[in-house]
Amino acid sequence: MEIVEYQEKYKKDFIELNTQWVERYFVMEQADREVLEHVEELLKTGAMIYFAVENGKVLATCMAMPLGADVWEICKLAASGQYTGTGAGSAVFKASMDYAVAQGAKKLTLISNRRLKPALHIYEKFGFREVPLNKAYWGFDRADIEFEYIVAE
Repeated sequence: MEIVEYQEKYKKDFIELNTQWVERYFVMEQADREVLEHVEELLKTGAMIYFAVENGKVLATCMAMPLGADVWEICKLAASGQYTGTGAGSAVFKASMDYAVAQGAKKLTLISNRRLKPALHIYEKFGFREVPLNKAYWGFDRADIEFEYIVAE
């Protein structure tokens, strides 16, 4: 398995994995569509998407996206169903974190849902801590938990 940065040939995988993941547990929301329909525009603002790829097959994906100043969101973590538990999700999540920090992030943030136990485990494994959910800021109905990671000086 190798971890690679965004390439146009993987755009379809990014959209499909995230769509399948959301629809497996929830319903697509406008905020989901905004990201999935504007991948190139987000990349131009400094965002980066990582993929875990093995034998030409995308196993997992994750995105790091600047929110402003020195705060970045880690988002759109998704793994192909048959590849959960392989470490691919952790690998792309860590790559996204490392990218944001390399770009000057002082704080990383993300939202999730308490039902997603494997994802919550990844967040906590990499040092994210739960903080009060600012639901009005995020715009996702399904979000019921927020995490942040403060980058060590």
